[in-house]
Amino acid sequence: MVKKAVIPAAGYGTRFLPATKAQPKEMLPIIDTPTIQYVVQEAVDAGIEDILIISGKGKRAIEDHFDRNPELEARLEESEKDKLYNEMRHIGDMANIHYIRQKEINGLGDAIYYARHHTGDEPFAVLLGDTIIDSVIPVTQQLIDAYDLYKSTILAVETVPEDKVSRYGIVGGEKLSDNIMEVTQFVEKPPVGQAPSNLAIAGRYILTPEIFRALEQTPRGKNNEVQLTDALMLLSKREKVIADTIEGKRYDIGNKLDFLKTTVEFALRRKEFAEPFAEFLKETVKGLK
Repeated sequence: MVKKAVIPAAGYGTRFLPATKAQPKEMLPIIDTPTIQYVVQEAVDAGIEDILIISGKGKRAIEDHFDRNPELEARLEESEKDKLYNEMRHIGDMANIHYIRQKEINGLGDAIYYARHHTGDEPFAVLLGDTIIDSVIPVTQQLIDAYDLYKSTILAVETVPEDKVSRYGIVGGEKLSDNIMEVTQFVEKPPVGQAPSNLAIAGRYILTPEIFRALEQTPRGKNNEVQLTDALMLLSKREKVIADTIEGKRYDIGNKLDFLKTTVEFALRRKEFAEPFAEFLKETVKGLK
């Protein structure tokens, strides 16, 4: 049974400078909710309440966000702002969150290796801190259900257009069912026409403890960093690695354009200003030459 989750959130966020000079990119808000709160909520909705966040220098705002703020809560309660009061209490109580710092930024694989003492000999979920996935059934729950069947490492993958495979890490292998594949190939950003499939890794994983032994034996790869993809390739030679094609829409908040698109989509879902915002967009588009 999967009881713990790990959220890597130690990167510099250089693509969002200067906004991320003194603020973690994971705290950039979609409307009024930090990106990482959506990620934590997904883990909680999948029944996981023990969460380890791998942070780094300048990430203290993440800890402060998920901590209680008694002074603010008292002020909201006194002002009879019940809805906001309940929201702030929920954020402070939503999970048992632990933190550890990645001392040097040495890649996603290295960040996950920091979790070895926390997760021990248990399988655990990994949710990238800058990726939101909107789905009816939480994607982490979908992966846990697949793990319960296969008892192996599970990767969330999504179908991408063939002309865009060069943007992603792509997997290939043997189809076991409509949405399940046993992975035998990992190719990082393959040229169009040379990809083994159009299934892209989607930022969610269930990893077995064997990943730590694989990481110990994984040499530094791209950017002189320890890449999780390289460790997964090594792991696939020892045990099954399963790709589960998820149901849901992934929002990668890692670049400015996708961040803007995500903000617009989420804004149009909010009842309090969806209609006036839609009208504003229509008028704006009309004014474009």
